[in-house]
Amino acid sequence: MDLSDPVQVALIGMGWWGQKILNVLQAAPADIRVVRVVEPSLESVRSNCEQKGIPVSADYADALADPAVEAVILATPHSFHEAQIEAAVAAGKHVFCEKPLALTKSGAEKAVALCHDAGLVLGMGHERRWEPPIAAMLAKADAGQLGRIQQIEANFSHDKFLSLDRDNWRLKADQAPAGGMTATGIHLLDLSVRLLGPAESVLCICQQLSSDLPQGDTVAAFIKFRGGGTSYVSASLANPFMSRFTVYGSKGWIDIRDKAHVEAPDGWVVTSAMAGGRITTEEIPPAEPVKDNLVAFARAVRGGATYPITAAHLVDNIALLEAVFKSALSGKLEAVS
Repeated sequence: MDLSDPVQVALIGMGWWGQKILNVLQAAPADIRVVRVVEPSLESVRSNCEQKGIPVSADYADALADPAVEAVILATPHSFHEAQIEAAVAAGKHVFCEKPLALTKSGAEKAVALCHDAGLVLGMGHERRWEPPIAAMLAKADAGQLGRIQQIEANFSHDKFLSLDRDNWRLKADQAPAGGMTATGIHLLDLSVRLLGPAESVLCICQQLSSDLPQGDTVAAFIKFRGGGTSYVSASLANPFMSRFTVYGSKGWIDIRDKAHVEAPDGWVVTSAMAGGRITTEEIPPAEPVKDNLVAFARAVRGGATYPITAAHLVDNIALLEAVFKSALSGKLEAVS
């Protein structure tokens, strides 16, 4: 196959986020193209896929057996990811997995090792890294312009799940414990690990305060990192949309606020200050980080560039997530393995 050809992918799962992925990939035909869809609730998506000329079936095995499929995009329930990644690797397919990669550190380590040993790219649905102000912030931190990173404060909340049936998988204890941590908070854990490295310990409080969401609607985690520094990550599933990420360093701080959910991006407001300077505020226009992440994955599959989310980041994030789950249940400080 010509290395300039689009990477041909099967989209596995056509729920809320699977449909978002399909829509944004219509705008990236030069790099990545959906050539098959798999959705167990077949009739709910058949018409949409047929209109787009995309074959659809209910069985994951169909995608793995299709020689036209080079990679799979997993937009599936969290607990399915480990087995689905193992099956994809056995079939020689690259993998892009929606977050979380796994629900345990051992599961993340296995997924990373399987893909590495097979020479396959493993992409991850942490599109926050591709938001322009987040990418700029990470570049400044890497260049030392913010000095020693000391603290992170972050919140990512929305009330989109209040309308879900209470038997929806997104609200189940075996899929999404600790309130909104797997829905939104995990993005903030990822960025915290990216900036401060492996975590040492975490105290998480998860409560049901203003809804009947079975796993709680309000979660907060206070994290200490092995190399020093702390992060406070919070999320609600029962208040209007809010997304904020603030990093404090010895030479400067940056506060990034989304104007709208990444489902329909509307730009960002960035407030910052450097040592000795004034506080400034800048408006950043809309971008499509979900698409940009998938394009980065496709280019890594084609060998054009290394995918930027490292194996260590993937494992360290899930190690922290697993400790968050433990702390939410115990109400105590838990070590990160």
